Formats: sequence, structure tokens, C-alpha cells
Amino acid sequence: MSKITFKQLGLGAMAAAALALAGCATPFKADVARFQTQLPAPQGQSFAIEAGNPALQGGIEFGQYANLVAGELTRYGYRPAANGERADLIVRMDYGVDKGRERVVSSPGFDPWYGGYGRGFYRPVVVTGRGGRRYVYGYRDPFLWGGFGGPGWGGYNDVSSYTVYTSGLNLQINRAADGSRLFEGHAEAQSRDNNLQALVPNLVEAMFTGFPGNSGERVRITVAPPEKG
Repeated sequence: MSKITFKQLGLGAMAAAALALAGCATPFKADVARFQTQLPAPQGQSFAIEAGNPALQGGIEFGQYANLVAGELTRYGYRPAANGERADLIVRMDYGVDKGRERVVSSPGFDPWYGGYGRGFYRPVVVTGRGGRRYVYGYRDPFLWGGFGGPGWGGYNDVSSYTVYTSGLNLQINRAADGSRLFEGHAEAQSRDNNLQALVPNLVEAMFTGFPGNSGERVRITVAPPEKG
């Protein structure tokens, strides 16, 4: 995974960075790669969702995440197979988060995420998803992608350590009749939290932003945090 870097920051920028690291309304960012071949246009085809790991099948937690995927597929025009009905499509999903790795950084060159200096910005494309949440498609955040900094931005030599977790969601769609693969998708994110109940819903939303996407394209998708009521 690439790294997101804080360069030498002034006091005001350092304070803003501290707030971001504290998890205050931090956008969720995921790298999403999708591949497809002959995925049928949504015209009410039925689907069934299975766990890629048989040990998860039938689990309550898996069922919650499967419902999220089902909701997204339904929104795009597919439908869950009725009881006793043979589904047209079989959707297999797998998810997880690693045990994390410790990262030690210092400033200047303060590096609290996974980054690269001065890479600029993509053009933001804002779309609205399920529940009215806003997404920014292919956007580089100035804090998380080194948009600030450079010579003369302070002289801090602090050393800090933290744990970074990598989470992922794999999704496959097969034609039930012959088992042929129609779609493959992988979403991956890095965070300082390993809570699957928070991570998987965001990974699902990232996966279905602009679904099914352009085959073979890898994009970074930013999911804006929910607005406070």
C-alpha cells in the first residue's frame, strides 16, 4: 500500500491533523478495483448472497453485511431471490481486517497514514448514494495526500507511533446457470480502527459507488462521513 504523508506543518495545520487522526468526521477512503465481463444490465434478475468463507455462512454478522450488499444490488435494479427460487446470479463476498502493523514516524516528514508528497488532487466528482450520503469519487485529500508542506513549514522533530490496519472486501458475481464469472471487485482501506462493524459498511458503499465501474480500473473512492443532525 502507498503511504499518506504529513510534511512539515505549521502549528495550525498540525492542530487540524491531530483532529483528523482523532477520528473527528474523517472521510473513509478505499482503493477499489473492479473487473466485469458480460454482467447483465439490471432488469430484475434475482440474486443470492453466499459467504466466500463457508465458516461465515449463516452467521448473524455476515447476514448484516449481506443485507447491505443486497440493498445496493436492489438499488441498481436486481432483486433478492425468493424462498425456493433458483437465483439467476450468485454473489459471493468475503471481508476481513488484518492484525495491524506498527508505524513509527517523525517530523519533518511526519507520516501518520500512507502517502506521498505533493501529489496534488484529482478532480472531485460528487455523487449521492444510499441514505443521502455523499461520495467523492477519485479525490485526493490535502491532509492525507501531502497537499500541504514543504520547506519552511515548521521544524518539528516529534516521534510518534501508531497501529495501521488494512481491511478488505472481495465481491464476486457468477451466473448461476453455468457458474461463469461476471464480476470481480476488491475494495481495500487503511485505518487506525479494526472494527469490522464500522469498516465493512464503508467498504460496501465504496464498492458500489459508480458500480459496476470500468473493467480493470483501480480508483480511490472517498465516502464522506454522515452529517450530524
